[in-house]
Amino acid sequence: MFTGIIEAVGIISSLDQQGQDIRLTVQSGKLDMTDVHLGDSIATNGVCLTVVDKGDDYYKADVSAETIKYTGFAHYSSGSSVNLEKAMRTDSRFGGHIVSGHVDGVGTVESISEHTRYVEVWVKAPDNLAKYIAHKGSITVDGVSLTVNEVKGASFMLWLIPHTLKETVIGGYKVGTQVNLEVDVIARYLERLMLGDKAATPQASDISMSFLAEHGYLK
Repeated sequence: MFTGIIEAVGIISSLDQQGQDIRLTVQSGKLDMTDVHLGDSIATNGVCLTVVDKGDDYYKADVSAETIKYTGFAHYSSGSSVNLEKAMRTDSRFGGHIVSGHVDGVGTVESISEHTRYVEVWVKAPDNLAKYIAHKGSITVDGVSLTVNEVKGASFMLWLIPHTLKETVIGGYKVGTQVNLEVDVIARYLERLMLGDKAATPQASDISMSFLAEHGYLK
């Protein structure tokens, strides 16, 4: 489990094709690698990856074809910057929100507007994720725990302070940048719980407006 508080920005130094998968090598930057062991997890732009090889300033991880298909790894190349966070320790502070490292989809930066003390960024999420994104709720963008400040359909707005822009890859975003999104895990579980006994039937996969009305959630 992770918290969405980025510890360092790394650089992808190589992506070696291995069949349909890739072996990724990341230069770890200022990330402390002294307590990282083989088999440990490191969130890499929000994707939970298992360390299969490591050194003082790098680690390697295997990225499956499934992960490549559903995350921004399809757009990464040697030299790409990535946010890094080691798995949360049980004795550390919980500074962000519950982040699993299981990306739900890829969003697109729609607009960037600079203000006096913050930058306003609008991101368009895949339509199927819109129901999980709530005003003042939490969302993970490229591994960063952020607060949703406004929602319009499947698009949501973030206010980003200078520290976040400086210490994460978000400072390099441009209109059109593809970003990994992980919605709040609590929203996912609530959706499943609301199905009740219907969750056991194959067709029970989504909460619809008619389902909400039928069960008294809408008037």
